Amino acid sequence: MAELSYSSGPSQAPLRGETIAANIRRNAAEHREHIALVDRGSDRRWTYGEFDDDTDALAAAFLDRGVRKGDRVGIWAQNVGEWALVQYATAKIGAILVNVNPAYRAHELEYVVKQSGMTLLISQILAPPHSDFHALATEVAAAVPGLQLIFLDTVPEALVGDVALGERETFSGLLAQGRALLDDDGAKYAVRLEQAAAELSADEPINIQYTSGTTGFPKGVTLSHHNILNNGFFIGELLGYSPADAVVLPVPYYHCFGMVIGNLAALSHGASVILPSPGFDPAASLEAVAAEQATSLYGVPTMFIAELGLPDFSAYDLSTLRTGVMAGSPCPVEVMRRVIDDMNMSEVAICYGMTETSPVSTMTRVDDSLEARTQTVGRVMPHVEVKIVDPVTGLTMPRGQKGELCTRGYSVMLGYWEEPDKTAEAIDAARWMHTGDLAIMDEDGYVDISGRIKDMVIRGGENVYPREIEEFLYQHPAISDVQVIGVPDEKYGEELMAWVILKDGFDTLTAAEVKEFAAGRLAHFKIPRYVEVRESFPMTVSGKIRKVELREEGERIVSAS
Repeated sequence: MAELSYSSGPSQAPLRGETIAANIRRNAAEHREHIALVDRGSDRRWTYGEFDDDTDALAAAFLDRGVRKGDRVGIWAQNVGEWALVQYATAKIGAILVNVNPAYRAHELEYVVKQSGMTLLISQILAPPHSDFHALATEVAAAVPGLQLIFLDTVPEALVGDVALGERETFSGLLAQGRALLDDDGAKYAVRLEQAAAELSADEPINIQYTSGTTGFPKGVTLSHHNILNNGFFIGELLGYSPADAVVLPVPYYHCFGMVIGNLAALSHGASVILPSPGFDPAASLEAVAAEQATSLYGVPTMFIAELGLPDFSAYDLSTLRTGVMAGSPCPVEVMRRVIDDMNMSEVAICYGMTETSPVSTMTRVDDSLEARTQTVGRVMPHVEVKIVDPVTGLTMPRGQKGELCTRGYSVMLGYWEEPDKTAEAIDAARWMHTGDLAIMDEDGYVDISGRIKDMVIRGGENVYPREIEEFLYQHPAISDVQVIGVPDEKYGEELMAWVILKDGFDTLTAAEVKEFAAGRLAHFKIPRYVEVRESFPMTVSGKIRKVELREEGERIVSAS
């Protein structure tokens, strides 16, 4: 009988039963003079001792304002040091941090504020070049009675501008209030912070992250201390993090990639977190690596592509890099090879997961073969289970056969905030999270993600998986990046359309040229009928390509032809 596609992650290290507050307190005591956080956009840095002190002051100010365990506190900002301070300050008193996507407009912000029951929002003032956060937050506050607004005035000047805040409360004022409380009545507030920490349970919710939903309003993924602290800790373990490491984070804080794979993985190991810029800037990211002698660099594939594509790429000293994380979307094999060879990231890891699983379920290891680290998303994480099932019957598939990836363990979310019906649709009675991703598990337990169930194209009865075609087309000498989608077709039901970004020096690419390139190398039904050239792909703030927009545009093109 064939072995089934099931794997569980053994570990000699036990799960952490502590809260995030206890973890940072312990690490701050052990590494008090070591650098915890660097915000290069505003040229500021915090030692572990300073970070612990500032998060205490912020937590004291929250308590003085009436924020209690379970209250929802939102943060709407790019990657600035204050984001991390708010993350850990709320964790110290058990307030639930609500991550707000910086791309949101007023109606989306209002939905999240109301759906989460948010009582306090800490907001950036400006997000150059397009968003006036101050105006949008003020508009929403007028529609949500009782919502307190605090504006970040301690961030880089470009994020503050010349907006007149008037009587608006500011982050600098809030932090000063907390420091004064600890200075003037330190014993009282030290006791209050101790009491707040003593009342926390690792299993309680501490974070709500709203999925980017392609239809309707997003769902609030509710995560506990236990969920995200352990996931971050074991990611750090597999990356070999220690106080000797410095991690450059160009990925957004509002997403698990920044706050869990970034902050929690690094700060639970005494390592340093480096913020290169508020928004992604490829040059700033490489400058941060060189200036801070970083050992680790994170990014989604498009970020690494942008960094590798800098005209002066070879001028950056990346010799201190050894590792990093690539996640968020499938990585083209050739890009991964360049990251390893040209960026000195010999131990770079691929992480796979979703917000609902805290986020990482599988990960490559530093001693994996090059093939495993370029063609799979690794093996199951410690203390986690994964299986691949038939999407229709729910039965576990034999190894080597494609099905839906499911995962179970400490990392599975508590649920969608106040949406039990939607939670039940995602998590079955046995607590398996159904990811919606198509995957294959090999005989050694390595998992290959072949696309989303909803991305699968059915052409004339043939199941076609876009990821396979994309990997093939990356070999074309004119193609820098490619996304394959399905578009309606009267004869076959669906046809394939390839959206491509061309390399420098190439101006056009036709469907006939792609067909000639693929002839004899791809099955005829896998060769795209349509080829469209564009300069960029529509992206989420976290760097994921929005295929839904490509499909909509593709449908318009086909219907008009």
